[in-house]
Amino acid sequence: MIDTDIIGRTVRVDCPAKTNLTLHVGAPRAEWGGRHELDTIYCAISVCDTVTATAKAPGTGFSLSIEGAHLGDLASSGSDMRRNHAVLALFAIAEAAGRDPDVGLTITKRIPVGAGLGGGSADAAATLLAVNRLWELDWPLERLSEIAATLGADMPFCLFGGYARGTGFGERLEIFAPDGEQARELAAQGFRGHVLVGAYQAQLSTPEVYAAFDHLGTDGTLSNHLQRAAISLHPRSGQAIDAAAGAGASHAFLSGSGPSVVAFAPDNRTVRAITDVWRNERLVDRIIVATAPAAPSISVTQ
Repeated sequence: MIDTDIIGRTVRVDCPAKTNLTLHVGAPRAEWGGRHELDTIYCAISVCDTVTATAKAPGTGFSLSIEGAHLGDLASSGSDMRRNHAVLALFAIAEAAGRDPDVGLTITKRIPVGAGLGGGSADAAATLLAVNRLWELDWPLERLSEIAATLGADMPFCLFGGYARGTGFGERLEIFAPDGEQARELAAQGFRGHVLVGAYQAQLSTPEVYAAFDHLGTDGTLSNHLQRAAISLHPRSGQAIDAAAGAGASHAFLSGSGPSVVAFAPDNRTVRAITDVWRNERLVDRIIVATAPAAPSISVTQ
């Protein structure tokens, strides 16, 4: 039975981007559709997409609206909205709940697209969180995580935020408690506080980066095994990493499969130094100042 009292109700979720503090890539596994085995430390950073989910009348179906200044491929007229990660998440939770996907979705994009920051995964996770609240399912995160794992490697992490270790193809999570030993160790290593994201107009295809990795491998010294392959396809990322390190970053590395660069800064002086060198030497196209770790937030707006 459909509850018509919720028609028009809107739930808003702000879901942060993710980066990978370490990303160790193993062999591809046939049983995972050719995806590579991963061992990674996830960290959520406070660059957020906002997803609003509004209950529609029974039988009216879904709708999707995307807004933002930097939409990349999402702005293409050829983009199939039924393949959008948020819509796939809506379909998945509707099937699991035995309901029709009569929901209007609006995505406000702030996370750079095709940038190694998990923007699509954040949108999918935000949709699961929003619809779970909208339909008053009250499913725990663990149940939502099972749905998310069917959609993408890092989508389960985006439901939780904070820090976590991911294994399998990235979907098996060990969540680090905010005040736990692992989180304190990461903070002590400098993976907390000020973060700068160097973003680009160019996008990198994740399959293309993995294909380059399969050909080039890694040099064994990098915490992100995809970094060498991604920089071979987008050399400016490597220049930005070197410049950030030279300006005093605690850590500077490629985010996921790139091309975005993430730099942790120990203080405001270093934030300014990294910003100046990136801007003056035109090493990135856009600079986003954020903090880490971050977590999703949910609110019912009407």
